[in-house]
Amino acid sequence: MHVIAVLALDSVVAFELAMPGQVFGSARSLDGRDAALYEVRVCGPDRAVRLSAAGTPFGSMSAPFGLGALDQADTIVVPAHDTPAPLPPRAAEALRRAHAQGRRIASICTGAALLAETGLLDGRTAATHWRHAADLAARFPRVRFDTAALYVDGGDVLTGAGVAAGVDLCLHMIRSDHGSAVAAAAARRLVMSPHRGGGQAQFIPTDDAVTEDGSLADVMRWMTAHLHEPLTLTAIAAHASLSVRTLSRRFRDQAGTSPMRWLLHQRVQRAQALLERTRLSVEQVADRSGFGTAAALRHHFQRQVAITPTEYRHQYAVDPVGD
Repeated sequence: MHVIAVLALDSVVAFELAMPGQVFGSARSLDGRDAALYEVRVCGPDRAVRLSAAGTPFGSMSAPFGLGALDQADTIVVPAHDTPAPLPPRAAEALRRAHAQGRRIASICTGAALLAETGLLDGRTAATHWRHAADLAARFPRVRFDTAALYVDGGDVLTGAGVAAGVDLCLHMIRSDHGSAVAAAAARRLVMSPHRGGGQAQFIPTDDAVTEDGSLADVMRWMTAHLHEPLTLTAIAAHASLSVRTLSRRFRDQAGTSPMRWLLHQRVQRAQALLERTRLSVEQVADRSGFGTAAALRHHFQRQVAITPTEYRHQYAVDPVGD
């Protein structure tokens, strides 16, 4: 049983405090037993803490587990807290100690500020809510805050953007732990997509916002349907009846990335699904996901997933059904 500890300090945001329990609690085994894969514990100081919702008081609670329980957790989640107060020394030390012991630590929204106070984000790229990125960048110059990413996976330390992006981050951790099939099943329980394309740049209001008529939804669907083909930027732009420059700008505005990076991510996801659900060879998976060669698949797969396609299959294959 993987133990998740959610840190609750004074003025913790209620939604982000409760959300990890809902998401991780929705992850169940796929072996027919429907067994829970995570135990979620709320940890905090030995007193009641105030809850916050959109900056307004939302009652109070006493955490059922103390800060010492962070030492027994496999993963620690630090939600946002609506307070300018510094991180309590006991909590800061507990987080540093847990990281030194090899625990995975993740933050949601301005929870990144609490991690930054511990020094655990120094020299790293981190995600946070786009509204707070500039302020946090000024406060913590040793951290690179990415205003486009829904989440950033640094391996031992992960950071998520604001509010609902915390759900994306938790599903990503489930996917990393148990494979995309388990994460997809959890997402279905939550009535949401197992993976949202693009980053939070699509939610940032700008003076040059893309109109509804300029939506990339149709071209994204077309790209997904043609993943196995050798798509080029010119071919994608031609299908969208746009210039390459306009297509690239709209992708940056709506998806927070370039067309080819978005395409590469979709191909890796297609490869993950084929590795989990079929007995296709790595060469066949490479062909059907658009990489062309096994060498290209291995290169890009390992860069994104951090393990080889073969290792991924050994860890996450579920009920292969042939080709």
